[in-house]
Amino acid sequence: MDGVFISMYAQAVRNTIFELVMVAIVIDTIFGVLRAIKEKKFNSNCGINGAIRKIAMIVCILALVMVDYIVDLNLIGFIPKEVRSYLPSDSIGTMEFFGILFIAYEVVSILKNMTLCGLPVKKLWQTVKKALGKYTDELPDGDELEQQTAEEEPTENT
Repeated sequence: MDGVFISMYAQAVRNTIFELVMVAIVIDTIFGVLRAIKEKKFNSNCGINGAIRKIAMIVCILALVMVDYIVDLNLIGFIPKEVRSYLPSDSIGTMEFFGILFIAYEVVSILKNMTLCGLPVKKLWQTVKKALGKYTDELPDGDELEQQTAEEEPTENT
């Protein structure tokens, strides 16, 4: 039985969506740290909250591998048709489904952190946010970006 679980998780680790979740988590962590350094707001409380969220994503993905092993579901119908052509398979289990959601969340966070680091990706951030806004209203808060934009825009008196 142990060999079954080992091969099941070994196969999951080689899954494209699983790999993309891991890459997105690493990139978001790097840009989050760079943003904190730039803003001189390296707050251990925020860092711990972010780390807990990322660890929870990984634990969730690994638990869903077990769910997919026990229950054979195909959740491709929940994926918008425009997105399906970019997926590596015509079958989406629970792990892949939640992995796609986590990737979308992390991409938004990465772009937000890149923008707040001063990289010229604000238009890309707004485009991605608008595109994802068609499917969900559960996007990370963009108030920090709007506040930074307001601070950077010159006033009429200057």
